[in-house]
Amino acid sequence: MTRLVRLMAKLHNAAPAGVFRDELISIAGYGESDPGTQLTKDLNHLRQQGWQIDNISPAGTDACYRMVSRDNRLWLRLTAAQRDALQRAIILANRTDIAQRLGVTTASLPEGLGSAVIPTEETAELTLALQSLRLQSPVRFRYKGTMRTVHPVAVRFQHVQWYLSGVEAGGVDVKHFAIGRMSDVSLGPPGEGRADAEVRRLQLHPLLWEVDEPREVTLATAPDHVPDVVRWLQEPASRFERGGLVEMTYVVTNHRAFRARVYVLGTRVRVVAPDEFREELLAELRDLVGA
Repeated sequence: MTRLVRLMAKLHNAAPAGVFRDELISIAGYGESDPGTQLTKDLNHLRQQGWQIDNISPAGTDACYRMVSRDNRLWLRLTAAQRDALQRAIILANRTDIAQRLGVTTASLPEGLGSAVIPTEETAELTLALQSLRLQSPVRFRYKGTMRTVHPVAVRFQHVQWYLSGVEAGGVDVKHFAIGRMSDVSLGPPGEGRADAEVRRLQLHPLLWEVDEPREVTLATAPDHVPDVVRWLQEPASRFERGGLVEMTYVVTNHRAFRARVYVLGTRVRVVAPDEFREELLAELRDLVGA
């Protein structure tokens, strides 16, 4: 134990320059009985106890060991699966300060996670949205061509993008705004953005996201195709039969997602109303084919 303490003290005091192998052997006092192997065993033992000790010398040169000082008390209390989960959370949250203390490296992150889950760059709009929440300031911005003033309730990352949740001036319901679609963002006086409302979590189903102004869309389909329509578009707000077809009316709050699912249904549905929704479909299809 005394030998391990001496090694740890030397490595800690020498960081970040590191300590050469022969100096550590001399400090440990292994004697003549294969000191290199004994040093390797001691360093491996320290690594198993949660210490990060790396050989920072280039290949083919004398080993130089550097210890990254960190708090390994929590590390030792976690199972292997818990440590993996903590590593992912630290890296995805971009908390380099915690990563350094716990010895987490980006190489520990499984392939396929990272920037696809959390954006790597914070926009000015996101920064202002976060400031509005912290300062309790009303935030004014342009959204879908309309200037809005919102009393912030929450800012969160969900469904692969950031959202500002808040109550519009003069309103009572909590609405969710995709921050990436906001422009001309500015903040009002601190303390004047208090919203007395309980934020609702965004629905998991994309058709239920409140990202656009509500609009009623009526589709017609053959009775045999009704199960397909419900499977892709969920239950309608209302339905009735006319002329051998079933007309199904939906209150659409995510126009883009609704259009995408109508494309999947193809000729199984026909747009009854409104005309502007039919024109949106045709315009988008023309763009897709380059017409």
